[in-house]
Amino acid sequence: MENALEQEPAEPPRIGDWYADRQGTLFEVVAIDPDDGTLEVQYFDGTVEELDADSWEEMRPKPTEPPEDWSGSMDVEREDYGVDLDEGDRGLWANPLDDL
Repeated sequence: MENALEQEPAEPPRIGDWYADRQGTLFEVVAIDPDDGTLEVQYFDGTVEELDADSWEEMRPKPTEPPEDWSGSMDVEREDYGVDLDEGDRGLWANPLDDL
């Protein structure tokens, strides 16, 4: 019988893929250095961390979908989106006769 502590190896990281750690914290793999055996991850809040292979195995992250709100790791204010978010349905396609 296999030792209960023995587990299958963690899924190998892939650049551009999103993962969640055991606490549910989301991060993206942004770089892998096979020569050093390290990888860099960027958390949703923008923090970048370097991990070695052992840390990746201990973390045992699970693949997940990227967050819907892409602005988490960006220093973007509401006004910087480039659109008027309060404009509603009207936008550029509004009928000018509706205002009469």
